[in-house]
Amino acid sequence: MAEIETLALALPEADRAKLALFLLETLRDPLSGDEDELDEVAARMEEAERDPSVWMTHEEFLKAVGRQG
Repeated sequence: MAEIETLALALPEADRAKLALFLLETLRDPLSGDEDELDEVAARMEEAERDPSVWMTHEEFLKAVGRQG
């Protein structure tokens, strides 16, 4: 991996941009989860619309996962 990174960084900027775009296009679309994931997201959004108190701030989230806000 380090060798690939070194070679990529040696490319001209335009070629690095083309390579970056190519690599990004090979990644899974984060908005295209499997059907179960999408159903879960939809259910949570509906719950939040019915009861906005289920939302948490970014700071609350960080605290919940054990990080500083």
